[in-house]
Amino acid sequence: MAIYLVDSNLFIQAHRVNYPLDVVTGFWKTISDLAQNDKICSIDKVKKEIYENDDDLKDWCESNLPEGFFKNSENSIQSYKKITAWAVSHKEHYLQSAINEFLEADVADAWLVAYAFENDMQIVTQEVSQPERKNRIKIPEVCNHFGIPYKNTIELFRELGVTF
Repeated sequence: MAIYLVDSNLFIQAHRVNYPLDVVTGFWKTISDLAQNDKICSIDKVKKEIYENDDDLKDWCESNLPEGFFKNSENSIQSYKKITAWAVSHKEHYLQSAINEFLEADVADAWLVAYAFENDMQIVTQEVSQPERKNRIKIPEVCNHFGIPYKNTIELFRELGVTF
């Protein structure tokens, strides 16, 4: 089983900003290899975020990620309840709109954290910790509370010994 659970921003930010599919092909081959070798996986809610745009990234995912790469996050409902209870309990810090966004059923973040917590996985996200932020609940803040390790894409590559 994969030990790294990837956020949608690994794909979306790489595709749109840092590693275009047609320019940095080595990056995308590495992502595909990691997926094929069961080093990384993600969840259905991330798939939905990626696939909402009918673009080259969606086509790449359909062609290069193995069947079963996107796991059913609803199997983590008990952990999801803990994550959502944590978010609601922080209404003195976060704006209600931030809590509502985090708890939105189709937004991947809470489900991603719940799946990682339930399955003892590390999250790979480009989000950075911003504990003072009030208008958005960031994945690192929830991970910090629940003791879930997280890292960015470059840290993942370093940990796995990936070089280009």
